[in-house]
Amino acid sequence: MRVSALSATVVLVAAALAAGAAPAVADTPAGPVLSVPLEAGSGLHHNTGTVIYERVDGEVNSVRIISVSITSGERDCAWVSWNDPHDPNGWSNLTSEPSCNGTGLGESPDRIIKAPAGHPLKVRLTATHPGSDLVHKDVEKL
Repeated sequence: MRVSALSATVVLVAAALAAGAAPAVADTPAGPVLSVPLEAGSGLHHNTGTVIYERVDGEVNSVRIISVSITSGERDCAWVSWNDPHDPNGWSNLTSEPSCNGTGLGESPDRIIKAPAGHPLKVRLTATHPGSDLVHKDVEKL
């Protein structure tokens, strides 16, 4: 009788442990959170950006954009965009507006971007000097 009582206790403890571990597994993200730094220009035209993202579990060529930050050069306006195969221009902005004249901009779009298999996903920091043809770019693969 003692053996069966001990077995029943072990089964109950194991079930309680398993039930307690289940939510932790469900909260685990699809993949590691990754960061892509972007930098273009120099001096008064030095622009920087960062894209924080993670791969979408089970999806081919899909990432979730968690946040985008930009700091423009003192004489530039800067955008961060991605190489959208569905956009007629080939690039779609990841932020709602540019960062201009040395200001910073940070947004958390929590947006999934997708491309067909074989289309490498990329992000681009583009900075322009208003009234001039001066353009600075940095393109990085996700």
